[in-house]
Amino acid sequence: MNGSKAWISGCIGQRLNADERAFFADERPWGFILFGRNIGEPQQVRDLVAELKEVRGGDDVPVLIDQEGGRVQRLRPPFAQRFPPAAEIGRVFAADEAAGRRAAWLQGRLLADDLLGGYGINVNCLPCLDLPAPGSHSVIGDRAYADSPDVVATLGRAAASGLAAGGVLPVMKHIPGHGRTEVDSHLELPYVRASRAELESHDFLPFAELADLPAGMTAHIRYETLDPDRPATISPVVISQIIRGALRFDGLLMSDDMSMKALQGDMDMLARAAIDAGCDLALHCNGDMTEMRAIASGVPELTGESLRRAERAHAVIRGGATEPVGEGMREEFASLLALTA
Repeated sequence: MNGSKAWISGCIGQRLNADERAFFADERPWGFILFGRNIGEPQQVRDLVAELKEVRGGDDVPVLIDQEGGRVQRLRPPFAQRFPPAAEIGRVFAADEAAGRRAAWLQGRLLADDLLGGYGINVNCLPCLDLPAPGSHSVIGDRAYADSPDVVATLGRAAASGLAAGGVLPVMKHIPGHGRTEVDSHLELPYVRASRAELESHDFLPFAELADLPAGMTAHIRYETLDPDRPATISPVVISQIIRGALRFDGLLMSDDMSMKALQGDMDMLARAAIDAGCDLALHCNGDMTEMRAIASGVPELTGESLRRAERAHAVIRGGATEPVGEGMREEFASLLALTA
């Protein structure tokens, strides 16, 4: 894999067109991300993943997906097993803590088997460490394990460990916390008005507890008491003082999708602002070529501390699976879920 620029890209369809192949070869994204529009049938997905890796010149090129379970699961039956949302794992934990931890780990390990073993996908945007607040928008909802920081941290770590055991890089999200928002950041910019003390005593805690994880994704949220002028993704204050400072996260930090409506402005300027604020990578998902060209023009080469963090994250992918999927694991997972049936 040749030297990369500081971005991750989507693609528009179920195979790369000639323009995309030439563009990606020239603009060298660190990785790629898949969505429902990229999924037609199983062999086509395998072929697309192989094509994305080939255009960047390596079998270990990062290919990302959002495969949480529940309503956020890009690969569904018959492509992959249907998994429950995080909240269901949280309910198992409430009934039996050891069973809940095991269920979270098994879900991570089985997801890795489906993704890497089935398709060559080696990065999953999981765990979701957000804490839903009363009256908040349903964009998080049952994607959260629970409303307790300790429970979310415990189950999030177990899920991340399961993914890594299967050779899939986990990406925790949405730093420093998306659970209080009253609107969906896909559609507009959310504002959070809680005090820093409130945030530090609740929302930030799972991220601080899992600050040793190798990768994370920002939240497109304006925290009024932290930086009243800029969303976290493009805020040097939030990234340097909170994410890198108070939370002590030194992993690879990628933006959430730069094409979401929470961010307004020219794509090249937004990408530059995210990198200047302290993101290591700008993530762009919608596959629009005009926007992708703008993003690529706004990001630098991946060097220095960002390259160091990227190499650390990449080591999870290069290391491959460290614990095989054992006989009966899927049946065991189903039996644990049955504890709350």
